[in-house]
Amino acid sequence: MRVTATHGHVQKMKGILKCVLCIPITLCFFYMISPSLRLLVGLLPMDECSLESAKMLVLDNSVDTSLNLWSRSNVQTCTSWKAPIIWEGMFDPDLYDQVHKTEGSSVALTVFAVGRYLDAYLGTFLNSSEHHFMLGLPVTYYVFTDVPEKVPDIKLAPQRSIKVIKVKRSSRWQDISMMRMKTISDVIESDIRHHCTHVFCFDVDQVFTGRFGSEALGDSVALLHAHYYRIPKRFFTYDRNPMSKAYMQTGDFYYHAAIFGGSWKSVKALTEACYQGIMEDKQNNVEALWHDESHLNKYMWLHKPSRVLSPEYCWDTSIGYRSDIKVARVMWAPKYYDALRTP
Repeated sequence: MRVTATHGHVQKMKGILKCVLCIPITLCFFYMISPSLRLLVGLLPMDECSLESAKMLVLDNSVDTSLNLWSRSNVQTCTSWKAPIIWEGMFDPDLYDQVHKTEGSSVALTVFAVGRYLDAYLGTFLNSSEHHFMLGLPVTYYVFTDVPEKVPDIKLAPQRSIKVIKVKRSSRWQDISMMRMKTISDVIESDIRHHCTHVFCFDVDQVFTGRFGSEALGDSVALLHAHYYRIPKRFFTYDRNPMSKAYMQTGDFYYHAAIFGGSWKSVKALTEACYQGIMEDKQNNVEALWHDESHLNKYMWLHKPSRVLSPEYCWDTSIGYRSDIKVARVMWAPKYYDALRTP
């Protein structure tokens, strides 16, 4: 009798825990399908920057002291650990370009185009990048694909080159997403660190529509997720499974893994840590809620980014009008998950 009662109690507690874990996901679902709810979320206030001057920031470089933290009064322009959050109107683009050219900054852009994603997105991604990404700086594209011969021939500007690297196609899109962390780490070690000062990692289903320039360069760069930057923290969809290495009870922000970057050393450390967490989860038959993005959020919580990009750097038009989005620098491309993702 006692064993039965104990077993019943355990099952009840598991049921309660499962319900609790589902709350953020359920709220996220309603948010995604409700335009009126997204509109109301856009009216929620953000925290304010507590610094009186950019000189109080923990600086990525000297030009950061020129940031106007109070030019955008309706958004958060710095973090609690004194890192800037970059919004339109805060910076002088010419000043940043001049400083990074003088310092000899160069950028590696990594992007994965596996399976049907290559045909659907890669050409538009690369062509739009040539019009907007780090113009005036040396850029090397690292395109990872299972069909190198299908990579489109892109007309590149001076000081810009492309390297195509063949990768195996996994049977599940989740594995493609998660295993990119190891692939990026490996190519940083074998190639990028010898040629580039910084690395930016992008999802391919995006389009550059505005300047994505040197103001985004820093030691460790994270991106505020467009759907979460005004939502209260308790509703962030962190992985709340204690069995996962990505487990988080709370955090600072919800970061989008569609874009992240930094110095090659910092990106290598991040990708290695995320890959290690993913592999430990696999050994324990666990898979994080949002795969590599869950692990990235855990890493960025433990190792604070030195620079945070506003949602202007990766915007989803389905959210609707937001007065705080002055310019959309990268836009989500239409998602054709049913047609593009392998089972």
